[in-house]
Amino acid sequence: MDRPLGIGVVGLGSVFEAYLPVIHKLDYAGKARLVMGCDRKAEASQVLEKALPEGHTAAIFTQDYSELVSSGQVDVVMVLTSMLEHAEISKTALLAGKHVLVEKPFATSLEQAQELIDLSTRNSCLFFPAPFTLLSTTYQAIARILQRGEIGKPLTARARYGWSGPWWSRWFYRQGGGAIFDLAPYNLTSLTGLLGPVKRVSAVSGTAIPMREVAGESVPVLIEDNAHILLDFGGSVFGVVTTGFTLQQYRCPAVEVYGSSGVVQMLGDDWDPDGYELWQNERGAWQVFKETQPDWPWTDGLNHLVDCIVNDVQPLVTPQHAFHVLEIMLAAQKSGREGRRIDVKSSFTPPTFPEPIPAQEAYKVHDRTHEHFQ
Repeated sequence: MDRPLGIGVVGLGSVFEAYLPVIHKLDYAGKARLVMGCDRKAEASQVLEKALPEGHTAAIFTQDYSELVSSGQVDVVMVLTSMLEHAEISKTALLAGKHVLVEKPFATSLEQAQELIDLSTRNSCLFFPAPFTLLSTTYQAIARILQRGEIGKPLTARARYGWSGPWWSRWFYRQGGGAIFDLAPYNLTSLTGLLGPVKRVSAVSGTAIPMREVAGESVPVLIEDNAHILLDFGGSVFGVVTTGFTLQQYRCPAVEVYGSSGVVQMLGDDWDPDGYELWQNERGAWQVFKETQPDWPWTDGLNHLVDCIVNDVQPLVTPQHAFHVLEIMLAAQKSGREGRRIDVKSSFTPPTFPEPIPAQEAYKVHDRTHEHFQ
């Protein structure tokens, strides 16, 4: 293209503000630019106005997302609304031939999800559902440890993410929201990315706190806010995800994988990693690896999407992976409500991560490109 990619954002709330640093860096690099924003609230136009770097042409504001997705200036649509709106807005954007980044979960039913995947394929659009945990350098380092067999065969795994719960919007506690849809996608994406597709799901889940304080009002909780999700990967390999709006604080690894000859543990949260620890029986000691990219943002999916479009490369983030995670979440809800094990039918191809080029070899590659290497 002879211009930066045009970004249109639907939903100008707190999640949009989290994406702004990435948008600004893409703008500075000349790769992409915020050209349009949409929100149901008219006052959000001020948010859009303040979001632009000084000296930039003002982005267009609209309260009608169909106007945004039909704009010839918009190449990439970011869907950052509440969960129940994700699928319909994404569908409209894909029908208009736009690339789409959508926050999790990208749909609330498998029928919606499959329709979106089919649309993206038919219209040759990249479709990027969050979360993007597998893009962090720490996650990829752990994935390569498993790929190299450094802890033997993975046998069991644990992951955890939760907090005390949102206080600013009711929809988190209504059908289509809840802890499983809002929080579990991170851990489920991480574990399935490392260990592969899940065959069966068993879960205990429920509403532990039936009333919540939201925006100064007491509101009923109509969806699960507490869950333990047991994952059967087949071949007696198991995992468990602990999640909920019920965890006040914690000090334990985000992701743990136990192998036949070692253990690897991610420190911090998988959406905000803080390095990792590695135990190998042959060494007989824990090795601690500091975080190499402490400023890595959980919004990095936008960087990856733009790079894939500009360079025409195959993305690491796939809607098939997100579809599988959605089926696991729906199965966990059903299992928790009915008290039985649920089979998972979908599958996907887990990503593989090439080994990083050693510094010396990277120098040689750089030198060759300048025709100085002998």
